[in-house]
Amino acid sequence: MIDAKDSQSTRPYLIRGLYEWCTDNGFTPFIAVLVDERVRVPNEFVKDGEIVLNISFDATSALKLGNDFIEFKGRFGGVARDILVPVDRVLAIYARENGQGMAFPLLASSAVAPATDVQAVTLTTVTSEKSDNTNPDGTRPNGGGRPSLTRVK
Repeated sequence: MIDAKDSQSTRPYLIRGLYEWCTDNGFTPFIAVLVDERVRVPNEFVKDGEIVLNISFDATSALKLGNDFIEFKGRFGGVARDILVPVDRVLAIYARENGQGMAFPLLASSAVAPATDVQAVTLTTVTSEKSDNTNPDGTRPNGGGRPSLTRVK
């Protein structure tokens, strides 16, 4: 019998499942990534050690959602770049249009993670205090704004 500590991380499977859910529903899948020396992304687009990547079919070429890495070719400022993201550096995957998705805790190392390495989240829209064009709940009528993570227990 395989113990939970000996099993593979659920993270790559959940990423693939949420990617499929986004594309099946016409949403744009985004991933938030914590950048370190193993992450290969254009550094000029990294802010506060993180980058958000559009991994939709239209934004990528040769996308591979593997168990260890997410790989694709993407355009940044009109220049094609090879992107390589270790799965354990993915902080979240979510739909741009409605913010629904899942956040993941950082793993202590790239070693095999337990099967309980995920937490459900809801992404909420962040609006500027200067904006007069908001609903009473703080969201914009057109669904605009930048998604942010909110943990759901």
